[in-house]
Amino acid sequence: MSLAAMGRDGLQVEAVPLSVLAARFGTPCYVYSRAALTAAYAAYRDALQASGLLDRALICYAVKANSNLAILNLFARLGAGFDIVSGGELARVLAAGGRADQIVFSGVGKSRAEMRAALEAGIHCFNVESASELDQLSEVAGSVGRRAPVSLRVNPDVDAKTHPYISTGLKTAKFGVAFGEAFDLYRRAASLPHIAVKGIDCHIGSQLLDPAPAAEAADKVLALVDRLAAAGIALEHIDLGGGLGIQYQADEPAPAAADYLAPMLAKLAGRREKLIFEPGRSLVGNAGLLLTRVEVLKHGEAKHFAVVDAAMNDLMRPALYDAWHEIARVGADTAATGTTTPEAMTYEIVGPVCESGDFLGHDRQLALREGELLAILSAGAYGMAMASNYNSRPRAAEVMVDGQAMHLIRRREEITELFALESVLP
Repeated sequence: MSLAAMGRDGLQVEAVPLSVLAARFGTPCYVYSRAALTAAYAAYRDALQASGLLDRALICYAVKANSNLAILNLFARLGAGFDIVSGGELARVLAAGGRADQIVFSGVGKSRAEMRAALEAGIHCFNVESASELDQLSEVAGSVGRRAPVSLRVNPDVDAKTHPYISTGLKTAKFGVAFGEAFDLYRRAASLPHIAVKGIDCHIGSQLLDPAPAAEAADKVLALVDRLAAAGIALEHIDLGGGLGIQYQADEPAPAAADYLAPMLAKLAGRREKLIFEPGRSLVGNAGLLLTRVEVLKHGEAKHFAVVDAAMNDLMRPALYDAWHEIARVGADTAATGTTTPEAMTYEIVGPVCESGDFLGHDRQLALREGELLAILSAGAYGMAMASNYNSRPRAAEVMVDGQAMHLIRRREEITELFALESVLP
């Protein structure tokens, strides 16, 4: 959770004060740490190394968590594969230097055009999520003279014990093939001339803080793998998804990658299949923050409001999930006015968007001045990736800090760019 540390000039990321970043790049602004991203990836790699499984494992970063090219490129340099859910994410990974043969393509609604593009690129595997998708993929592969490598994403009907919007492993979810139907669908897939059965996939949800549901799902998956092998369908890889959560609040118990993986890795020891994991949030979530400035302090009879220049269009998670993000005063900032310490009050941290749901934090005890900077922590995952232009607001800049260096990895949008693709009637 604590990406930013207090320095002589206030909160800083690595060796760069946030006040310096705000002065150079403006606010709102997403800030990422290269060291934190690298350490998060290394935690998975080291856990696999300690278990003796690294040489037959692939860590596929879930691109939907944060798809900035610089972040994708960094993970590609570290040796990661990628889990994608759209043709756009495929194009991003390839543009960032990712290897096509280390890409797995998930998602319930792949279009024929997306299937064709992925086949032509030579991806590692399609995670097929329905019988209809299997038929469509077979047809597309035949039309381009290819055999499509597939896994079935099997829905094990396991309660992930997470927010309903990000729980994907129950039988009521739109994701995956029902566990009871998977065996017959595998036999059908093996009979199709333009399908090459390669593996099995399972992903039960996101922000998982208890290893037990993932281990339970692994048990069911491995039982199905063994049943398929006995029927003559030997799978080359087992993909157990991602979903490891992060610490958003100080009292939130988020397991380390090694502790989360340990029950699953114990079950996989001694098997011959290759392993795939698809972490997303746990690689980027606590490696980023959203930097914002207090525009107005508004004191009402029932509530006090701190109106900041970031909004729900910049960080959707609070409005979408009622999600908590720690909010901290940056401290040193020459734009802040006044020399006396203001009185601490309970504030609603809200943005300027014209919606009652436009909030970034409820009931935060802070001593604030107009003009000062705030850091919204744990914003590296599903922050910029979900950002929009609602209220015709340009999307924020993104900056990567690397030691003392600052790299602008996405410039702030210009207002004229927001309607550049539109035209008035003749």
